[in-house]
Amino acid sequence: MEILFNPILLLLATAKDVLPVLGLLVLFQTIVLRRPIPRPGRIIFGFGSVLVGMTCFLGGLDLAIFPVGRAMALQLVEGAQEGAKVTWTAYGWVYLFAFLVGFSTTIAEPSLIAVAHKAHETSRKAISSWGLRIAVAIGVAIGITLGTFRIITGTPLYLYILAGYVVVIIQTIFAPRMIIPLAYDSGGVTTSTVTVPLVAALGLGLAYNVPGRSPVIDGFGLIAFASLFPIISVLGYAQLAQWIVRRRSCKK
Repeated sequence: MEILFNPILLLLATAKDVLPVLGLLVLFQTIVLRRPIPRPGRIIFGFGSVLVGMTCFLGGLDLAIFPVGRAMALQLVEGAQEGAKVTWTAYGWVYLFAFLVGFSTTIAEPSLIAVAHKAHETSRKAISSWGLRIAVAIGVAIGITLGTFRIITGTPLYLYILAGYVVVIIQTIFAPRMIIPLAYDSGGVTTSTVTVPLVAALGLGLAYNVPGRSPVIDGFGLIAFASLFPIISVLGYAQLAQWIVRRRSCKK
C-alpha cells in the first residue's frame, strides 16, 4: 500500500472515507430535523482533528505496527524451526508471545476501559472495573493463543468458532442475567484501536512464515477469536463469582 507512505495522499484518502459520514449527519440535521448546525466552528475543528488523527494512526500502523508484528512472528517462527523435526509443540514461544500480546493490548484498550468504568458505575459497584478488564483480557489472551495454534496446525477456523459459540450458548443459560448483555458487549469492545492492529500483524506474520500456510486463508481469523473468547471468560467470571457467593451463604 504505497499510499500509506505519502501523508498527503493518505489524508485525502481518509477524508474521502470520512466525508460521507459528515455529509449524512449534516443532511439529517438540516433537512430531516430542520435544525441549525450547533457550533459549526467547533465541528469543523473537530472534523479536521479526526482527519489528522486517523491519518497519523493509519500511517503509524503501516510504518511501525505491522512491520514489527511480522518481524517478531518471523523471529519466533525461525527459532521454532531450528530443530530437525518441526511440530506444533515446537512453537512454545509463539504461544507465549500471543498470550502476552492479547492480554496486554486488551488491558490497554480504551474502549474496554470506558465500558468497564460505566459498568462499575451503573451496577453501583457490584461489577468490579478491574475484574471485568482482567476477565476480558484473559479471554482475549486465550483466544489469540488458540488462534495461533490454528494457524500453525492449519485446522479449519469454523470448527473453533462453532465450538466456542456452543460453549457461549450453554453458559448463557446458566449465567446471571445481569452479566449476559455486558459479556456479549465485551467481545465487541476488544476489537478496537489497540488490539486489532497487533493481532492482525501477528496472524499475517505467522501465516507468511509458517510453511504451507496462506496469508489469505490462514492469516486472518484471529480477530474472531479475540471477539468470541472474552464472552466465554466474562460469563465464566460471573458464574465463578456466583458460585463463591452461594458457597459462602451455605456455610453460614
